[in-house]
Amino acid sequence: MTANTSYSPIHVVGGGLAGSEAAWQIAQAGVPVILHEMRGVRGTDAHKTDGLAELVCSNSFRSDDATSNAVGVLHAEMRLAGSLIMQAADRNQVPAGGALAVDRDGFSAAVSAAIDSHHLITVVREEITGLPPKDWDLAIIATGPLTAPALAEAIRAETGADALAFFDAIAPIVYTDTIDMDICWHQSRYDKVGPGGTGKDYINCPMTEEQYNAFVDALIAGDKTGFKEWEGTPYFDGCLPIEVMAERGRETLRHGPMKPMGLTNAHNPTVKPYAVVQLRQDNALGTLYNMVGFQTKLKYGAQAEVFRMIPGLEKAEFARLGGLHRNTYINSPTLLDSTLTLKSRPGLRFAGQITGCEGYVESASIGLLAGRFAAAERKGETPVPPPATTAFGALLNHITGGHIVSDDEPGKRSFQPMNVNFGLFPPLEPGALTKPDGAKRFRGKEKALAKKQATASRALSDCASWLAVPARKTA
Repeated sequence: MTANTSYSPIHVVGGGLAGSEAAWQIAQAGVPVILHEMRGVRGTDAHKTDGLAELVCSNSFRSDDATSNAVGVLHAEMRLAGSLIMQAADRNQVPAGGALAVDRDGFSAAVSAAIDSHHLITVVREEITGLPPKDWDLAIIATGPLTAPALAEAIRAETGADALAFFDAIAPIVYTDTIDMDICWHQSRYDKVGPGGTGKDYINCPMTEEQYNAFVDALIAGDKTGFKEWEGTPYFDGCLPIEVMAERGRETLRHGPMKPMGLTNAHNPTVKPYAVVQLRQDNALGTLYNMVGFQTKLKYGAQAEVFRMIPGLEKAEFARLGGLHRNTYINSPTLLDSTLTLKSRPGLRFAGQITGCEGYVESASIGLLAGRFAAAERKGETPVPPPATTAFGALLNHITGGHIVSDDEPGKRSFQPMNVNFGLFPPLEPGALTKPDGAKRFRGKEKALAKKQATASRALSDCASWLAVPARKTA
């Protein structure tokens, strides 16, 4: 789109997935943008580089199935909206069964190159220590889960929030050539072939019942990172440390990240593993694999000792051990309006994980929406939120108003980060589901799948219609 040089720039604070996507959407709308990123001047506890959109946890964007999976629907909607994050992910994918996983270095490099080369985007490497000044009449804060303390305190002072943080943990990465493939084997769960995959995209490490029980005992007993600095900060249930899951019950892991279902040991096909540890390819070369679901707060020495108890990883060498970092988010349902604007300060929007969404794609999608809303406002148009029937709208509605506060505990902070899921979508209209021709019955799994498929189809249709609606000038 042709730029209107009379537009004043919009300022975006934070060069993670949400901030990069917001800046891209603004620039693609023909409006100048200044992207402020502190890495390069000041680092964080989790980032390793100063690249834009660096992935600090998993390298997976999760399911890419747009027919019956909510995150896959969000992928598809972002592609429809010209998402930079999805373009970079698609160009740097690595095999991961039915998931979309990326080479993390190639992905970050692609986002950085696109941002740096866009003629309407200026990247400024500096730390923003307070709320944007008033002469930044339109700005987006997208500083993510690792917001610097000074800015977090400024946000706290403006919003009156009583809590901004929770803990998030990251999983270790193993050098592929140190995995014993005489014990382990390649297979995706149920042999599922995903984008760029073969059905053999994970490395699987089998455990007997005795090995599993010893492993659980070691996890629980292992030396862990202390909590004095951030005591009282809760975990997000979608990213629990592996040892915290183990503490919740001996069988928890076997029905979670270590479930053996859909897997057959290639070395011993007749014996079903009691539990399985999966590793997923982490880079395009295939030289690194990350331990799926093994985010941890174990201290480094304990990690190496405990994780080498896993069959096939006895001699594993780690390119990165797991870690624990503080995550930051605001009480969005109370503080933000339907276009992500801070109610107490018009013109200032929030985007990404700081709003209380969870996950790479969710974070980027909220950045996409914030960027579109801000660009529309700059151009004198009325920002129009996406329909609630879309993945965009379902996630946005949860963040800005879909959360129910318990009447039994007035004033208690209960809003928690959320991944996109079909539970956030409005119910289907009456009659939307019909029994397939020739089917004798229509219930259970068949009906549940049909419901997901109909919800996904409706979402993509409504998203396409929303994107095609001409902008309306503000009256």
